[in-house]
Amino acid sequence: MSSAASSRELIHRYYLAFNRADWPGMLELLTDDVIHDLNQGDREIGRAHFEHFLQRMKRCYLEVLSDIEIMVSANGQRAAAEYVVSGQYLSTDEGLPAASGQRYRLAGGAFFEIREGLIQRISNYYDLQAWLRQIGNND
Repeated sequence: MSSAASSRELIHRYYLAFNRADWPGMLELLTDDVIHDLNQGDREIGRAHFEHFLQRMKRCYLEVLSDIEIMVSANGQRAAAEYVVSGQYLSTDEGLPAASGQRYRLAGGAFFEIREGLIQRISNYYDLQAWLRQIGNND
């Protein structure tokens, strides 16, 4: 497989694991020093930080991604994906409005850097204001 093809497969496996809520499966696809840029938030570095993020996701959200489109650079070192996230807000996340099982659906995207066959950076993006409107908070 070419570098671009193997990177496409890597990102595909990452999203398959996400949709199964297979957090260990996601973690094994990351470098130890993975960089995670949270949507409109901080940058976190390291697999341990990403694992903590996944535990928060498990506690607060139930999400499934669909309509996933993966784009990869010719050399396979960078990739991007866009998708639709359908979810339910289960438990109040720190700094966000109260959760009461609200459902939402919105477009999202991510950028990736690939190093030695693993994901070295993930930068996630979605429209936070659209999400807040959908869960019933217009602040």
